[in-house]
Amino acid sequence: MPKTRGEGEEREITGRKQHMQEECLEFCLTAQAAIRCAANSVKHSDPNPDPGVNAAEKESQEKEKVLNSLMSGALAGAVAKTAVAPLDRTKIMFQVSSKRFSAKEAYRLIYHTYLNEGFWSLWRGNSATMVRVIPYAAIQFCAHEEYKQILGNYYGFQGKALTPFPRFIAGSLAGTTAAMVTYPLDMVRARMAVTPKEMYSSIVHVFIRISREEGLKTLYRGFTPTILGVIPYAGLSFFTYETLKKVHAEHSGKAQPSPPERLLFGACAGLIGQSASYPLDVVRRRMQTAGVLGHSYSSILLTMQDIVREEGLVRGLYKGLSMNWVKGPIAVGISFTTFDLTQILLRKLQRGPGLQR
Repeated sequence: MPKTRGEGEEREITGRKQHMQEECLEFCLTAQAAIRCAANSVKHSDPNPDPGVNAAEKESQEKEKVLNSLMSGALAGAVAKTAVAPLDRTKIMFQVSSKRFSAKEAYRLIYHTYLNEGFWSLWRGNSATMVRVIPYAAIQFCAHEEYKQILGNYYGFQGKALTPFPRFIAGSLAGTTAAMVTYPLDMVRARMAVTPKEMYSSIVHVFIRISREEGLKTLYRGFTPTILGVIPYAGLSFFTYETLKKVHAEHSGKAQPSPPERLLFGACAGLIGQSASYPLDVVRRRMQTAGVLGHSYSSILLTMQDIVREEGLVRGLYKGLSMNWVKGPIAVGISFTTFDLTQILLRKLQRGPGLQR
């Protein structure tokens, strides 16, 4: 019996081994088939496979693209804002006061500032503007390019112009991203624009005094109306500019508009975007400068109510809009044109002529 039991156990062990071998073989065959399937999927996932471009090169190209967008956006923002800085400062001074706006009064204010404080005082606060606008514009334009690519992949428009709604969303997301990152600098710039130079000696001094006297939360006062204003402003601006370029290409047969046409398209984009979001811009400025002008604004609605009660709906919430119709289109037109042309130049320098945006 012990011998018979031993033979039975041996046969059972042998059977188990054979069963395990069969299972292992089946598993290997299944894994091999899965690997082949995955390889084929990866191989066919790229609609334009380039055997000469490996993963490292693709990563390098992506970094190069992001860097180009950041550099082009930074230059675009700096050039545009510097060009309209005197008008921008004048607009802010009217926005934060109860004075009635008119072209004549705006001219008087500019001339009075020039006589009393000198020519370069018209650019007071522009250093703070540059500190804010260079990263803001760099992030906004770069984010817009990335959001366009993400939305294009999501909706299946790789390499093609987005449809209207994704086009608007890409612009809104880009503006919101940039505003969230750089808002404290916008606050500082507004303070420097409406105060005498004796009050704040530098950008750092503004940060120190605000944090010491009013608290760090003050650096984000007016943040909500800023975001609510940026969504339609950035969305409509990018949407209008991209749409006009697309329509131009379809009707003219030219792949790219000329620089004057880009300026015109950008001006239209700025006019539409800023007109749609202007009341929130007034509210934002009032909340940002409340601490130095003796006002107390606790919310968007209360700020709007105070402005309308004291100055009227149109004269209050749309104060300075006519100046913005001059300043805004110029700034946005210069900004979009500078970005596009810088992108084209950088790509030509890096990869040779013939590659355009």
